[in-house]
Amino acid sequence: MSSTLQVYALCVVVLFLKMLLVSCYQGYHRLRYIAFTNPEDAAVFGRAAQAVERPQVLRAAKVWANDLENIPAFFMLAGLAVALHAAAQPTLWLSIAFTLARILHTLAYLRGVQPWRTLFYGVGVICLVGFCALIAAKLCT
Repeated sequence: MSSTLQVYALCVVVLFLKMLLVSCYQGYHRLRYIAFTNPEDAAVFGRAAQAVERPQVLRAAKVWANDLENIPAFFMLAGLAVALHAAAQPTLWLSIAFTLARILHTLAYLRGVQPWRTLFYGVGVICLVGFCALIAAKLCT
């Protein structure tokens, strides 16, 4: 197995686990305060449904939405770069940089820290554009 495939696979697993932890973060804040917006969920705990989600749950939902706009693009673009045997070192570094940027973006988002959240988002987007360049370069040779 090539080192680029190994790094790509590890990044996919790390990003999945990151998203899973965001779900657990939401669940923790719902269970800690026994605050659910769905009546059937609240009923399990003998409570009435809340009119609005807790702020932490809403913030985590925004992290999820942002992840769903960016992480699938990474899966596809990095996967294509690996499958096409694009330049190995840039593929490795872009994969690692994207994964770290998404982790740091999540932490900054959950903590409400600017301008770091936007900076980490931008690093991730630059990595995606970098994958596009690697793929285009490979296809044009």
